[in-house]
Amino acid sequence: MTDREPPRRRVPAPARPARNGRPAASRRPNPGARRPRPAPVKAPAALRLGSPRPRLRMVSLGLTLVLIAFVVRLLQVQAVDASAYAAKAEQHRYVEHVLAAERGGITDRSGVALATSVDAYDITADPTMFRPADTAAAKNSTAPVVPRDAPEQAAALLAPILGVDADVVAKKLRTPRTRYVLLARRQTPQVWKQIKDLKSALSEKADREKSASVIAGVFADPSSKRVYPNGDLAAGILGWVNADGKGGGGIEQQLNKDLAGKPGEIKYAQSGGRQVPTAGSNEQPAVPGSEIELTIDRDIQWAAQKAITDQVKRSGADRGYVMVQDTRTGEVLAMANAPGFDPNDLSQANSTAMGNAALQDAYEPGSTAKVMSMAAVLEENAATPDTHVTVPNRLHRGDRLFQDDIDHPTWHLTLNGVLAKSSNIGTILAAGQLGKTQPQANQVLSSYLRKFGIGRPTGLDFPGETPGILAPADKWSTSQQYTIPFGQGFSINAMQAASVYSTIANGGVRVEPTLVRGTKGPDGRFTPAPKPQQNRVVSAKTAKTVAQMLESVVDDEEGTGAKARIPGYRVAGKTGTANRVDPATGRYKGYTSSFAGFAPADKPRVTVYCAIQNATKGSYFGGQICGPIFKQVMEFALKTLQVPPTGAEPARLPVSYQP
Repeated sequence: MTDREPPRRRVPAPARPARNGRPAASRRPNPGARRPRPAPVKAPAALRLGSPRPRLRMVSLGLTLVLIAFVVRLLQVQAVDASAYAAKAEQHRYVEHVLAAERGGITDRSGVALATSVDAYDITADPTMFRPADTAAAKNSTAPVVPRDAPEQAAALLAPILGVDADVVAKKLRTPRTRYVLLARRQTPQVWKQIKDLKSALSEKADREKSASVIAGVFADPSSKRVYPNGDLAAGILGWVNADGKGGGGIEQQLNKDLAGKPGEIKYAQSGGRQVPTAGSNEQPAVPGSEIELTIDRDIQWAAQKAITDQVKRSGADRGYVMVQDTRTGEVLAMANAPGFDPNDLSQANSTAMGNAALQDAYEPGSTAKVMSMAAVLEENAATPDTHVTVPNRLHRGDRLFQDDIDHPTWHLTLNGVLAKSSNIGTILAAGQLGKTQPQANQVLSSYLRKFGIGRPTGLDFPGETPGILAPADKWSTSQQYTIPFGQGFSINAMQAASVYSTIANGGVRVEPTLVRGTKGPDGRFTPAPKPQQNRVVSAKTAKTVAQMLESVVDDEEGTGAKARIPGYRVAGKTGTANRVDPATGRYKGYTSSFAGFAPADKPRVTVYCAIQNATKGSYFGGQICGPIFKQVMEFALKTLQVPPTGAEPARLPVSYQP
């Protein structure tokens, strides 16, 4: 038994379910059946890693797409849209400003300044610098942000300094699609200094607070301000400069192109409203305007202006004018208007006083025009100074009954006496001798009036100047045929009236009046004005005779111009009192009072003409209210020009005759 295996101990198996309804314990094992082998236990499979290539392809594809997008954008920026972006960068980086040219000055004949320019600044702004969308803040969150109410904030700061309404400033600062708006013109250097100091203070504060200055977009363009050192002196001649910097009247308007010069331009880089000094600039300098030298004498102009201003006030008149002319050259030495205006402060000016009434008013001259009728009669040999003229108290001609300014018995006058006593009737009778018929006489008289410059421009080419009104002789009405010889029925301006007397004083040769002696360019070179045109109107003999007749008006006791006498000087002159057409109604109302003459009568140097419109206080006769003005201004002019008396005795032509 030792060499035999010990018997295995049987372990009872768990009960099995019965097959076919029989319990498992009732089944017996089959000794011949083979025992089933246990299922082999499999070893665990080895771990295998996935392939990285698909992932790398995806990553590479993504990077490629990103790079392609960058490249495409880069090509778009640098090639396709390069010019547009460059222009936009240029727009925001560079600022262009116009450099105003310095306006040329205006002086009198001696170089005394009548109009000049001083430094000033035009305050401007760039509206794009007041809008957040146009600043770096829209694309770069680290940049200072311009507040949305920047225009209102800036306007509140600027309005008190500029003296303008804040709403107006804010509206300008919000102007779309522009980089330039004008906030205020021609401000003084002190105003710009206030704004500049305010800009500096706000910029420092903005730097500390990492914010944007609300007035960084405010700039100043150098400009000039027109100044008239003598106030209202010669304002009617000079005119003024309007808000756009252009001449608005007078010489300022007439010669604006010469005075204005040529503006320049500057372009520079800016950052935050400040010029970048290292970026350089491109500047085209402005060319200053030319200086204009006038023919007037400041002192004589002052004397004339004061005299007429005082008389207009005393007479309660609408207006008045005084002309002073050099009889030899035609140069205007003074052209005074009353009332006037101060071109330094147009806000206080009366619109009716602005302008130059001496050249712009057309009015009937009255008896001062009789000198032309007398000159025509003498030149046509129709009469002489000694010719007897019987002057009744009334004269019936055409459809009217004519009279002189006073009732009188029948006068027995010489032709010289007709002029000395300013007889309308006597002038009608004398002028009637110019032709065999009245129409022929009209034609002859009309031709002389034209030669004297009536009904056509004076030659000054002054803005708004009137040529007057003189109808063709064949169009004269029945009454005009007889009123025109004594100065009613046609109209003139004050320059034309003065020119008539200067023509007689100049030996019968009319010299076109001139106001400008010449110009001085930016290079300092003086260019004289063109010589005025001349034409002979009457002979030297006729002119001398008329001058002697005009002396009788002043020197003879029967003359009407006694108040124009100047001690030591021989004076030739003529009074005038005409019915005046009221500009408002077109009807006769009031009078035009005038006096015209020259001195010395035998060697003329100066012509003075005075007219006053619608005097309502005191006398309205020309000899009474204009004679003294003539004397006052003529005396001053003769002394200023150092014209000595000739010392010769007057001719003393007879005024009347014994029938």
